[in-house]
Amino acid sequence: MINRIKEVIALSGLSDRAFAIKCGIKQNTLSRQLGGVSEVSASTINAILDNYEEISAEWLLRGKGSMLLQKEETEPGMDKLKSIVYTIANLQDEINEKTMLTQRLLEENQKLKGELAMLKNERNIG
Repeated sequence: MINRIKEVIALSGLSDRAFAIKCGIKQNTLSRQLGGVSEVSASTINAILDNYEEISAEWLLRGKGSMLLQKEETEPGMDKLKSIVYTIANLQDEINEKTMLTQRLLEENQKLKGELAMLKNERNIG
């Protein structure tokens, strides 16, 4: 997907920075995603599709079909497809947020278990 995003940037004729600004994406975030440091987020995909309506969502996400939508593909049927893509992308963001929260809670739980074990040990010693 990274190469397809780079193709969209090239098509736009903008620098990476100007592209990020136009799409409302933080420059650092886009750089990290394009560099493969972090995964391309659903919000980045949404921002690109929102700002470049001529780009095929299927092409951007899956690499299928052509990069640019044909005139008939921009008709109402595509609106439903875009809506579904946005819903999936938003759900993916929610899943990622919940996964991060779960990870933080597990780490906190481990920390508290360690503290509890230390307190029990101190109580038995004292």
